Amino acid sequence: PAPVYPLMSRRLGESGTVLMRVLVGANGRPQEIQVQKSSGYARLDESARAAVRKWSFVPSQRGDEKLAGWVNFPIVFNLKNAE
Repeated sequence: PAPVYPLMSRRLGESGTVLMRVLVGANGRPQEIQVQKSSGYARLDESARAAVRKWSFVPSQRGDEKLAGWVNFPIVFNLKNAE
């Protein structure tokens, strides 16, 4: 699921990009979640972190062995695209 755009952030016109750094376990679940670069708004950063906690990933593989590994990606909060 996409991150929830906090209602207060919408009202205040807050937008930005949260750069996430996530350790994906061999089981595909997030093992550690870090905000590598903040959006500048704690509400948006926390919404991104909460969404990532619920996600599943495809883990790295070496042959048939699944491995834990770090992945970096942005989560964009844009008022024009907000639902």
